[in-house]
Amino acid sequence: MDAAARAALRGASQDSQALSYRLQTELDALQKEFTGSRSLTHKVLTADHLNEQNLRLIQRTAIVCGAWPGHVRKDTYVTEIVTGASSRLRGFERVKINSRLGASDIGIVGRAAEPVAVACTELMANALEHSRDDLAVDVTLVRTGNGSVCITIDDAGKGMTPEAVARGARLISAEQQEVMLTELGDPPSQGFAAIGRLVADHGFHVSIDNPSPYGGVRAVVTIPPNLLTSIDEEAAPPSVMAPQPPMAPRAEMRPTSAADAADDAAGVSRPRTPAPGTAAELPQRRRRVHAAPTGEVAAPTHRAPDPERSRDAWSDFQKGLESGQNGTDLEETQ
Repeated sequence: MDAAARAALRGASQDSQALSYRLQTELDALQKEFTGSRSLTHKVLTADHLNEQNLRLIQRTAIVCGAWPGHVRKDTYVTEIVTGASSRLRGFERVKINSRLGASDIGIVGRAAEPVAVACTELMANALEHSRDDLAVDVTLVRTGNGSVCITIDDAGKGMTPEAVARGARLISAEQQEVMLTELGDPPSQGFAAIGRLVADHGFHVSIDNPSPYGGVRAVVTIPPNLLTSIDEEAAPPSVMAPQPPMAPRAEMRPTSAADAADDAAGVSRPRTPAPGTAAELPQRRRRVHAAPTGEVAAPTHRAPDPERSRDAWSDFQKGLESGQNGTDLEETQ
């Protein structure tokens, strides 16, 4: 009976999903071809966003019932995957995405791009739903030492009970492939079940068993190296809406001496002492040596003493001494 119910839901969901994609195509064409007033443009964008939210719900139901995601992608940048996933949600402006990948050309292969986007969408939806409307959801992209990419989603909600964490971890694990619809509750909670299907089919990993530093839930999507690729940024530049990795700090230039500046201006190259702390050479204390003038240096000569000058200097010294003694005797006698 459960299999029959899933088959019926799968067929209905796929038909509705196809119609939603057609509507999305028409709305995209309308946005590109039509230029009207600002209010009318805003209404078209609102209709497009509502269709995205409806499409997400239909897609999630189809995946839980055993269907494929229904959308084929080419190799896509990781940053675009995460940004596009957040745009499918109501309250997407609360999602703050920070890229620390270190490179902007990292992408996900086409066969796993949409499944990763669906998983990120469901985890962000849970974070938005279980935190207040004035609280942000932090999403961080990090490249790990073994070549994987981790997408970390932190919310500041109330968190999950140990029972809810255990149930969610069971649903998103790769071992839990078949889930009965009656196990999903009334109304059914399909987010974790859909993620578990995608994890089992495509080989990435999702964890929700760690608390966030803000007291809520931390969800981590780990994409292994076999699902990653490098994309030529000149042939396919990334979207301007995608977050860019921070620029590396510029190294401070050490001031050059006047002699080095003169050599640079004259085009003369000479070896220079490497900066302290480099691997080429450790910093050393050097003595200052004054350069000797070129050419032959004459040996120092000693001038012979002048007898007359010596006699005059000694005579002046004797006269001054006698005058000083005479003045002292006169003061004592008085």
